[in-house]
Amino acid sequence: MIQFGTGGWRAVIGDGFTRQNIQLLAKAMSMKMKAEKVDGEGIVIGYDRRFLSKEAVKWACEVFAAEGIRCLFVNRSSPTPLVMFYVEKHQMHYGMMVTASHNPAIYNGFKVFTYGGRDANEEQTREIEAYAAEAEKNGGIGIIDYEKAHASGMVVEFNPLNEYLDNIIANINMQAIRDRGLHIVLDPMYGVSQTSIKTILSTARCELDLIHEAHDTLFGRRMPAPSRESLTELCTYVTEMECDLGIATDGDADRLGVIDDQGHYLTANDILMLLYYYLLQYKGWRGPAVRNVATTHILDRMAESFGEVCYEVPVGFKHISSKMQETGAIIGGESSGGLTVKGHINGKDGIYAASLLVEMIAVTGKKLSSLALEIHERYGKSWMEERSYRFPVERTQELKRILYEDRLLPDFGHETEKVSYLDGCKVYFKNGGWIIARFSGTEPLLRIFCEMEDQAEAAQCCEVFRTFLGLQQTK
Repeated sequence: MIQFGTGGWRAVIGDGFTRQNIQLLAKAMSMKMKAEKVDGEGIVIGYDRRFLSKEAVKWACEVFAAEGIRCLFVNRSSPTPLVMFYVEKHQMHYGMMVTASHNPAIYNGFKVFTYGGRDANEEQTREIEAYAAEAEKNGGIGIIDYEKAHASGMVVEFNPLNEYLDNIIANINMQAIRDRGLHIVLDPMYGVSQTSIKTILSTARCELDLIHEAHDTLFGRRMPAPSRESLTELCTYVTEMECDLGIATDGDADRLGVIDDQGHYLTANDILMLLYYYLLQYKGWRGPAVRNVATTHILDRMAESFGEVCYEVPVGFKHISSKMQETGAIIGGESSGGLTVKGHINGKDGIYAASLLVEMIAVTGKKLSSLALEIHERYGKSWMEERSYRFPVERTQELKRILYEDRLLPDFGHETEKVSYLDGCKVYFKNGGWIIARFSGTEPLLRIFCEMEDQAEAAQCCEVFRTFLGLQQTK
């Protein structure tokens, strides 16, 4: 029952996400830590605002305590990057976060972080799965009641938020922001970013408004993902109140959505390009960029214009952070909304990214819409079409055979340069466009992404692929 995808272990609450499986996972982590002889340093665990998140931490703590492993329990709902920061800063080998990130409200799960504050890689998650299978086979998972574990000191409740915020504030040009007097609206999407972003921007003397800040485990009956469809109210607010910027973060605040001063939604690709351009053009940094296979290739043009390289990696932020460390890249990101910048943590952080965007507006003295136009004029503009398709589980092997074994492809109407199977099936066209089909690592979906200069062309390519594979569009 414990199977990790690209974003950790996630399952439907009451189905796979149960007390039994949570404690099975804690037992597996305990076995892994003992095998590696790092159990003596303990583990830090945080949680977000999802249903049963806090209870899940307590259930895990009961097992760790019985195994003699001390738990540092962040005792209030917190952003995922806070836990990653703490693991890195305090040189711990393991940390965990209870969250299903941007998944629907019926899901919850665990993310595992390793030394350096990085997402656990595939080798590590396979080991955790193997330990979980062994523990399930042997049975008899011991626990110590949470209150007893807390009273004995095996569970320590604490809140390291100030340490995390101080680190961000130290890396942001707060004086430039103070001098601009910006008006910003934040939509935490009923998630956990409110306190962090409010503290940072209030310290910088911004006028900050909030919408959807209440605690709602159903996320207002919408997906807690900062997409174009979910941020219509934020768009309206920015326009009506004449704000300089609208910021949104997903459920656990590791992803970012942005509305510019004109009320236009900026895609994750736009945000990534804006920040890389800002680092290169205005801050004078130099270094490569890293993106995954489903992220804009305009980033490649931008890197090349400054004599740099943009590296392509599989989906999963662990691949981005690893490649950044290997190449010395200054930024890494993905079209789903996550990014990181060199010098901060080794994972996604929507709070730091939001702070850097505000700094960019302040330092350049330009509106966000003007900066976006500056990039499009210099590097061109493209359109990313994203589609998700559900399919009967019995078709899984058939679809994988078509794509990965027989390697069959339809005629997209564009001359092909090459085909890659690094992650999924990606077709590169000679006109600079591309299309990829890959199975989601977090939900039972096949995802198709296509980037072309023209929206109609991108949509048509997606439709060709859908028809070829015999899929029904779901969202």
